[in-house]
Amino acid sequence: MVKHLLGDLLRKAQEADGIDSVVVVDNVPQVGPERLEKLKNVIHKIPSKFGKITNEFYPRYIFLEYGAPTQALEAVKNADGYKLDKQHTFRVNVFTDFDKYMSISDEWETPEKQPFKDFGNMRHWMEDPDCRDQYSVIYESGERTAIFNNDRWTETYVRWSPKGTYLATFHQRGIALWGGEKFKQIQRFSHQGVSLIDFSPARGNQSYVVTFSPLMDTKEDPQAIIIWDILTGQKKRGFHCESSAHWPIFKWSHDGKFFARMTQDTLSIYETPSMGLLDKKSLKISGIKDFSWSPGDDIIAFWVPEDKDIPARVTLMNLFNVVDCKLHWQRQGDYLCVKVDRTPKGTQGVVTNFEIFRMREKQVPVDVCCRPLAESIIAFAWEPNGSKFAVLHGESPRINASFYHVKNNGKIELIKMFDKQQANSIFWSPQGQFMVLAGLRSMNGALAFVDTSDCTMMNMVEHYMASDVEWDPTGRYLVTSVSWWSHKVHTHTQLIHTPDRHTHTQGINSYCRVDNAYWLWTFQGRLLQKNNKDRFCQLLWRPRPATLLTQDSIKVIKKDLKKYSKIFEQKDRLSQSKASRELVDKRRSMMEDYRTYREAALQQHHEQKTARLQLRGGVDTDELDSNTDDWEEETIEFLSTKKSFPSESSPLRR
Repeated sequence: MVKHLLGDLLRKAQEADGIDSVVVVDNVPQVGPERLEKLKNVIHKIPSKFGKITNEFYPRYIFLEYGAPTQALEAVKNADGYKLDKQHTFRVNVFTDFDKYMSISDEWETPEKQPFKDFGNMRHWMEDPDCRDQYSVIYESGERTAIFNNDRWTETYVRWSPKGTYLATFHQRGIALWGGEKFKQIQRFSHQGVSLIDFSPARGNQSYVVTFSPLMDTKEDPQAIIIWDILTGQKKRGFHCESSAHWPIFKWSHDGKFFARMTQDTLSIYETPSMGLLDKKSLKISGIKDFSWSPGDDIIAFWVPEDKDIPARVTLMNLFNVVDCKLHWQRQGDYLCVKVDRTPKGTQGVVTNFEIFRMREKQVPVDVCCRPLAESIIAFAWEPNGSKFAVLHGESPRINASFYHVKNNGKIELIKMFDKQQANSIFWSPQGQFMVLAGLRSMNGALAFVDTSDCTMMNMVEHYMASDVEWDPTGRYLVTSVSWWSHKVHTHTQLIHTPDRHTHTQGINSYCRVDNAYWLWTFQGRLLQKNNKDRFCQLLWRPRPATLLTQDSIKVIKKDLKKYSKIFEQKDRLSQSKASRELVDKRRSMMEDYRTYREAALQQHHEQKTARLQLRGGVDTDELDSNTDDWEEETIEFLSTKKSFPSESSPLRR
């Protein structure tokens, strides 16, 4: 019966014009006549974004007619799967789809095979025979981005995905992802005014990208934050955003299966791929201040401040008289350090303790750093692949750098302290052991290269006004840079008048002039090269995916490193000699070209001498400059400036 009624409806509809501009919306809330008008107002705002609605009808299904078929297709593409609330998710189809679905055969037909899209080798840079890493450089105030000599990639800045597979570029209308040997465009995500992005973690399937735009959010339609599927380009879900001050809004679990956000007194954990709340509800945690995921397990740590007689707590630990807490996970998830700021009873000052959770042991024992610090903490950082951590504490100019080691028995040992350091940031090598203490921006770019195996200072140098430090993925090289984004140079031109001439000189206002550049160093602090770029903005190393080697294989390689080093040094010498030979050959070729040109020019000059004598009345001007007896020397003096001093104001009288 329904089939016959639909057939009659379609036959009548096909007699009218504009049938391909009509969409049908299913799974809408069913309300009584008294609430129908309110429902219309809420729903109308969603499809009206895709074009002008010329006609609409609201029975159990909603029929909407657009001004053009393209608008109807756009509505289907963007509104299908839209989640109105927890119980209602729109299903949107073009009206003409009913005819297509009714004509489907009852017998199985093999689907048409879709052509394979070849984006090239997405790991091609890993096959470089010399194991060279790649990096992106943005300069000319963001107008140019250099990667393999490709330029004008982005309108603002760029971002590598965690495994280095994709390069994300920002545009006014959204995000584009590039990859493969020739950096083809892999995917594009439409999000007007996008300004921030985040990827799901590298240990997961790297399936999602999160974008933020301050322009798109409305009360009825959450569009400020959107989570996208990278492979399909499909929008998975949109979220409201009260503030983007602490980006990323969502924090991902180590494997990318879960992500969470914190709002007032609430912790919301979502699961993928459904993007729905875990157990369909948020956790009510009164007074929650901060949280973080373990980098190695699906474990969340959060802290709640003290409230009257109820002590502050971090998961399983109670804390009294706590002012503030910061959570620092070691990269493998073996340790969690909670930096606890307390006000001891009867005192006004604040002291800091470091309380270490040993996450891999039974009942997660907690160890406290033996010596509380009464100084302000400037920076804290774990060694990526070890049990050491570094702390910068104190006040300038007496800033101390302390290095601690967490032993197997839980004892926290101070292994070294460097005093009077010009540093406000800590940068560990990705492979551990080596680190840089950096005094960025206001500290004029002081750099201290440290080997923490024996806590020796390998080198102390300076990159004046450096704003950023970036280790390469292998830990062999380090880049320091002065970003135009951080130090914008303002100059003005001043006109100076003197009695006999006008001269233009460049003046500089209260901003200090800095060279926008990036410098490349070895891990030991030896400068390899300086690269000046006009209005240089940003340098990002391309990340590497996790190694496929086992720990035993890595140990064997480290053991035989001297044998491999000889091979690499030989290749370096061959490469340098090849480069030198190419340079010598190039210079020799240029010199030969110059000599050929000079001989031809002299020959032409000699052939034209008769013509020059005729034009100049027989005077041989070729010889005028060679006769010094014809030269005359004349000295001209003139008054440049004049100043007068009254006798009583003379400096001698004072």
